[in-house]
Amino acid sequence: MSNQFSLLGTRRFLPFFITQFLGAFNDNVFKQGLIILLTYKALTISSLPVEIRAPLCQAIFILPFFLFSATAGQLADCYDKAILIRLIKTLEVGIMALACAGFFTNNLVFLLTALFLLGIHSTLFGPIKYAILPQTLQAEELVGGNALIETGTSLAILAGSILGGYLISMPGAGIEAVSVAIVGVAVLGLIASMFIPLTGVAAPDLKVNWNPVTESWRNISFIRENRTVFLSVLGISWFWFYGVTLQSNIPALTKQVLGGDEFVVIMLLTTLSVGIGIGSLLCEKLSGKKVELGLVPFGAIGLTAFGIDIWLATLNHPPVTSLAPDLRSFIDRPGNMRVLIDFFGLGLFSGFYIVPLYALVQARSEPSHRARVIAGNNILNALFMVVASLLTVLLLNVFKVSLPGLLAMTAILSAVVTIYIFALVPEFLMRFLVWMFMSMFYKVERTNIGRIPEEGACVMVCNHVSFFDALVLATAIRRPPRFVMDHNIFKNPLMNFIFRTARAIPIAPHKVDPALLEKAYEDIAVALANGEMVCIFPEGRITDTGDMYPFKNGIQRIVERSPVPVYPVALQGMWGSFSSRKGGAAFTKMPRRFKSHVAVSVGHAVPPELATPEYLEAQVRELRGDWK
Repeated sequence: MSNQFSLLGTRRFLPFFITQFLGAFNDNVFKQGLIILLTYKALTISSLPVEIRAPLCQAIFILPFFLFSATAGQLADCYDKAILIRLIKTLEVGIMALACAGFFTNNLVFLLTALFLLGIHSTLFGPIKYAILPQTLQAEELVGGNALIETGTSLAILAGSILGGYLISMPGAGIEAVSVAIVGVAVLGLIASMFIPLTGVAAPDLKVNWNPVTESWRNISFIRENRTVFLSVLGISWFWFYGVTLQSNIPALTKQVLGGDEFVVIMLLTTLSVGIGIGSLLCEKLSGKKVELGLVPFGAIGLTAFGIDIWLATLNHPPVTSLAPDLRSFIDRPGNMRVLIDFFGLGLFSGFYIVPLYALVQARSEPSHRARVIAGNNILNALFMVVASLLTVLLLNVFKVSLPGLLAMTAILSAVVTIYIFALVPEFLMRFLVWMFMSMFYKVERTNIGRIPEEGACVMVCNHVSFFDALVLATAIRRPPRFVMDHNIFKNPLMNFIFRTARAIPIAPHKVDPALLEKAYEDIAVALANGEMVCIFPEGRITDTGDMYPFKNGIQRIVERSPVPVYPVALQGMWGSFSSRKGGAAFTKMPRRFKSHVAVSVGHAVPPELATPEYLEAQVRELRGDWK
């Protein structure tokens, strides 16, 4: 695929994309119509305070995720996902018919029951939504596919919220208009689902455990098998805690603090959703079509900064005495334009934060129980969202916290939670530092990177041009390698945190530190025995002439002990960079240009019996060519 949008031209992706888009769209037509009805229009339906109504609706919708996600994950693993989607979309048509009855009879019980059933519908669809992507997409398409799904979901939320708010506000015909829309969209979603190709069954021997308590715990156990996946799920759950706190309070914030009407609510939701869409689509370009964890801390910084700024922008807001008569009047009020920018920033950085996390969970989960991992993720998401809704009610009504203050508290807590997760998994912060550095100073061209296998033990051998060679390779190659590097480079104070976090293996010549040399070879053997990829620089030193030095025999010792395939890799363009020794010692002269153009080229696998130093050196020389 040339880019992520090419997926929209394939049957393996487009019908599913349309189905999930229409489902999210319909959820929000109904939910936003109901929330606007309860907030602005229908005091006769409920006597509950305005501040409680939206969080209550969110809690009712979210509760089924907590109760039924475990069952949904099992069903998604033991039945064909395409068939399940068609059954779920049929259920949606019946739910929307019940919602219509609630609207026409002014019956809050019917409406909240439909909202609860719609939560069950979304619970059943959730594990399928993310587990189906690794079955239908190639590894290099996973980030782009997730970006399209997140963008589509954001636009569906946006369009559904706009339409729901607009239709319910139509004088004299709001109820009828919303009812026709939600049933019609449900039918269209059912039709689109008929074109989704069959996917096969991930776990045909699985027997469904209908006990939600024991199965929920089992799903959490699946997640905890992989520490990085587990903490990524916690990061996703925190994102939904933040999102529910923000989105459920937008109507009340708009009316009570900003002085806006229903159309301002729609504008804020539009701004937020457009930001999420743009941020999600930028992920593929910024990450080079691979799961780039460095974007996650970047996104977290934005979520905290813009959340706090909403509070700062409204600190000196005058009390609202009347609602702005139009959008222009609203924007002209002091601080409101700044709040609008903050909402866009929150959306943009949300995309940077959430897309890599979902792609990572999909990529690193076992295929046989991937849907149950997603279900476990949904359980934790639901728990965080229910807590967010209850905490919102408690803080606003018991402790009398202001709405902007609530958002500021959530943003500050977001920083604390994020720092905690990154402290437990330094890989996130390490990838952030690498991504930021490489994005600023290098433009990396990749040639035949797909030759590197996604799993299984192997060794990469590469020419050694500069102190930043390992960083360039880590940026270019999807699979994280274990680098074997000179102990002096490993101890570089600027880069030591990155190298330690990446579990690099320091090595020294025999005459300098024979014990460290032997330990390095032992660590390499253990890494290969564990199915990892190891990268070495067989020249044994950084070039000071631009030419390659002869490969030493360390590679032969490695493959004799661990007979694995060896991949020759060439770095091009690094000679003359700030970190090379051209023109003197590294880091002592100004770079030729602010952003250097460099390349990484991968050759064909060399069997271990042919992996002599001389043969591998010739392969790397040929790959490098004349471009140093």
